[in-house]
Amino acid sequence: MKTSNNRAFVINVADNVATALSDLRPGECVLVGDAVHESAQVRGDIRSGHKFALVDLKVGDAIIKYGVAIGYASVAIECGIWVHLHNVQSQFDERSGTLDGETGAPTEGNVYV
Repeated sequence: MKTSNNRAFVINVADNVATALSDLRPGECVLVGDAVHESAQVRGDIRSGHKFALVDLKVGDAIIKYGVAIGYASVAIECGIWVHLHNVQSQFDERSGTLDGETGAPTEGNVYV
């Protein structure tokens, strides 16, 4: 088994995203859990608890975590890239694609009451 400070968890073998177990830096990341592969390449800084793509995703592709679709790619997402509000439309909260990617706050003109 490979070792690295970059480690991420894959919950289900069908998942196309992994969750960072610590703050990740670009480079090889060891995958633990139900991963198909032993490792993946991270292509940017990813904070602990956040997701990154394990495959290239096209606009409209389902984001699979826990073995189920949790959202859809709102833009093309390359393998190893951070997956979050800025590039995903949530299946559970349709306004999520309009929220600020850093804070999660509604953006101007997109306040819901």
